[in-house]
Amino acid sequence: MRLGEVTVTLVSLSKARKARAKAADKAQAAENRVAFGRTKAEKARAQADASRTARHLDGKRLEP
Repeated sequence: MRLGEVTVTLVSLSKARKARAKAADKAQAAENRVAFGRTKAEKARAQADASRTARHLDGKRLEP
C-alpha cells in the first residue's frame, strides 16, 4: 500500500439500510420501555387501587 491510499470496503446498501432501520427500531423500543413500561406488581397494585376506589364510591352511592 502506498502512502495516501485509502482502502474501501464494499457495503451492500440494502443491508446498510436494514441495519440502520433495525438500530432505529431498537432505540424507539428502548424509549417506549422507559415511557410506558410498568412491572407486573405495579399493574396489579394500580388495578387493586382502582377496584378499592370503585367499591368505596359504590358504598356511598345514594339511591333515589
